[in-house]
Amino acid sequence: MVNPLTPEQEAALVEAIRQAELRTSGEIRVHLEDTCPTPEPLDRAAQVFAELGMHHTAQRNGVLFYLAWQSRQFAIIGDTGINSVVPDDFWETAKENVLQHFRTEKYVNGLEQGIRLAGEQLRRYFPYDAATDQNELDDSISFGDSPTKRP
Repeated sequence: MVNPLTPEQEAALVEAIRQAELRTSGEIRVHLEDTCPTPEPLDRAAQVFAELGMHHTAQRNGVLFYLAWQSRQFAIIGDTGINSVVPDDFWETAKENVLQHFRTEKYVNGLEQGIRLAGEQLRRYFPYDAATDQNELDDSISFGDSPTKRP
């Protein structure tokens, strides 16, 4: 897979993740690949979520933004902890917000907006606690059909 992001865009997304995680114990990841190997991007997002070990956070509050950029497929998936507390329509609303940016080819802006929205919900339900919080998942972007390896 060729990384579709410039170094500056990748750094901006990682910084958006770091900023969102400053105020929460929640964890956010972004995964990019060329094409989605499953009919439904949410199914692939669930696979990547598992491969990245995102279900191993202490409070089950990980969130994954999945984008298959060549096939134009996108999904957001949250773990059981965050899913149990956000409004029922939150993920669909956040996804539509991101897709509005994608429609004008502002992919990084869309992902940054989605990360910010997820971070707000994570902060609301899983606030940062300096005494106990640790960064449980890598903030870097994962790529390709093997999420644990960089392109």
